[in-house]
Amino acid sequence: MNQKNLDKMISEVLAIEAEEAKQAGALGFMARALVQATLPHSKVDGNEFKRTNGLFKLTMLADSETGLPYGSIPRLLLAWISTEAVKTQDRRLILGRTLSSFMAELDLTPNGGRWGTITRLKEQMKRLFACSISCTYTDGDHWAVKNINPVSSADLWWSPKQPNQATIFESTLTLNEDFFREIINNPVPIDLRALKALKRSPLALDIYCWMTYRVSYLRKSVTIPWEALQVQFGSNYSDDAQGTRNFKRHFLKELHKVSCVYTGLNAENGDLGLIIKPSKPHIPSLNNPVD
Repeated sequence: MNQKNLDKMISEVLAIEAEEAKQAGALGFMARALVQATLPHSKVDGNEFKRTNGLFKLTMLADSETGLPYGSIPRLLLAWISTEAVKTQDRRLILGRTLSSFMAELDLTPNGGRWGTITRLKEQMKRLFACSISCTYTDGDHWAVKNINPVSSADLWWSPKQPNQATIFESTLTLNEDFFREIINNPVPIDLRALKALKRSPLALDIYCWMTYRVSYLRKSVTIPWEALQVQFGSNYSDDAQGTRNFKRHFLKELHKVSCVYTGLNAENGDLGLIIKPSKPHIPSLNNPVD
């Protein structure tokens, strides 16, 4: 991380520490199922992707011509969708009449071109909204499956060439009923400013959301083997010892970034794996909201 980015992150950390997320109006949510197992970090060949977390498995399928969602943008989209669903308690979400105003909600600056944010957002929205997601659980005797496809319909009226131009109709999303229920029944509280500070790294975003969820119910220290974390979070690493070492090095680097934002997090490298100790929740309990 260069000095400019480090200085920017430190400034954002101080802002988070100075004011509780709920007081600042930055309280957000993420769907629990997509915190336990996560989306691809980079582009995936083929149209199937799987993540495993213990007895829980997440499977994503996509049309071969559309492809699977990947990277930071789908994660920012899911955080926005989950937060709006919890806030409005409505499956139909209003994205607004201008593309630039919606991108501002995601902390993205509109710019065009093949690799510009407008092009990438449009592509990732199409990939995320068109994919199918299923969650399975098995303990050897019992097996269960739940489909949580995010979107049942989408109407996007924006013109990518004119991001500031207001459209006649508002762009909207209607969430799939099961996905909507998963969000509002099992929301994982997050700080949207933390996501914005970490948005350059999909893995850092995943670690932050997962750690926020994990410590919310942690009562004693737990050690999670690196091999298990690699199955849960790592995608472009070989299954041998060298691949695990490479994953561990990358994970600890991104965990350091998360710790800069979530300063109360108590997690460290151990001989057998990652040690997570009871920590102060990054978001106050919803049962004791901040006035």
